[in-house]
Amino acid sequence: MTRHDGDRERTFAALPPERGRGFAQTWWGQAWLKALEDTALDSAQLRTGRRLARAGAVGAVSVRPGRLTAVVQDRDRTAHRADVLLEELPSGQWDRFLDMAVERAGHVAALLDREMPPHLVEDAAAAGVELLPGLGDLEPECGCGAWDHCGHTAALCYQVARLLDQDPFVLLLMRGRDEATLLDDLQSRGGASVTARSGQEGVDAAEALAAGDILPPLPPLPELPGEPGVPPSLDTETPPAAGIDPAALEFLAARTAVQAHRLLAEALRGTSERRPDADPTVSEDAVRLAAGDPGQAVADRLADGSGRGREGLAVAVRAWRHGGTAALSVLDEEWQAEGETLARARAALESAWEAEERPELRARGNRWTVVGAGVQLRLGRDGRWWPYHKERGHWLPSGGAAQDPATALASAVLAAGDGAAPSSGQ
Repeated sequence: MTRHDGDRERTFAALPPERGRGFAQTWWGQAWLKALEDTALDSAQLRTGRRLARAGAVGAVSVRPGRLTAVVQDRDRTAHRADVLLEELPSGQWDRFLDMAVERAGHVAALLDREMPPHLVEDAAAAGVELLPGLGDLEPECGCGAWDHCGHTAALCYQVARLLDQDPFVLLLMRGRDEATLLDDLQSRGGASVTARSGQEGVDAAEALAAGDILPPLPPLPELPGEPGVPPSLDTETPPAAGIDPAALEFLAARTAVQAHRLLAEALRGTSERRPDADPTVSEDAVRLAAGDPGQAVADRLADGSGRGREGLAVAVRAWRHGGTAALSVLDEEWQAEGETLARARAALESAWEAEERPELRARGNRWTVVGAGVQLRLGRDGRWWPYHKERGHWLPSGGAAQDPATALASAVLAAGDGAAPSSGQ
């Protein structure tokens, strides 16, 4: 296997100042920022980091296995070296990732196209490999002496989100493998024939009993099937029983197979977090099923059964794809933010923009509409902001949630486009 030691570190030139856009446009870039925002204890430092990053205060970024480094300047031009550490994946996890990627050629093709589709990350997680950082995984070190994330390490993370948007191999390098080495490893695996792994030789039952406590090891867990099973076709010459719609039944069986495959993946890696109270309502379940792209006849039944109608169900499916039940709740519920919740929301809106850049917002309930523009922010009960834009007189979800109102609003503006009609209210 060829090693490319010269590629074990990459340096990216400083990015110019950029205002009015979110730091992450891709879902994996947003996941990176969520790990930062969930970890940092001081939201004021996150706001400082966003301002510094937008102002172009982050210098050239050095990326190498386990560490990011850049010099960040304060407003008074004082320079600080900022580092962010991310644990490298051990060799065993890399082996599982490579084996998984070789079995699914589409994953390699996506990476070469500088894409990181969700199913790549999901398949890696099913193999016990967590590519994206989670809570507490981004460890800060800064010359300013802060022990938690400060404005300098936060600015570095926000800037790196832009780099990740452009090239997901940046994340893989942080996790321990540069692009050239990774592709060499994939090629060496893909070119060889797949050999069956032989099981351990059995132990004679009489010998095991005579030994007492010496027993053969349990067999390994079965491997997760590559794809959900395909239910049998119900298109037969025998007419269906009264009240049975074969097309609807086939669709339900297929979606059940997908759900079973997901639950099996969670069980095999021991990460199932399903709770008894997490079952969706009938309306939510109708939206979930409609998100699976059923045929028109089934979609019409779901629209009627959910009470939303065709257009309402299409909007609900759009929300579901952005954030599941949480996004659907934000679409359906209008509630009055009060007390500490309202104070936190106002503080977040106040600090998200410089005074001269702050949009004029009109509030009603948990919804803040930009005056004179067809874009809106909706506050979720978890404190996150959801972007919405107006099309043909209807408010539509524009993207996933963000901790930063400016990031969420940028997604709404992007979805609305330059021709967004003025908003006439909520």
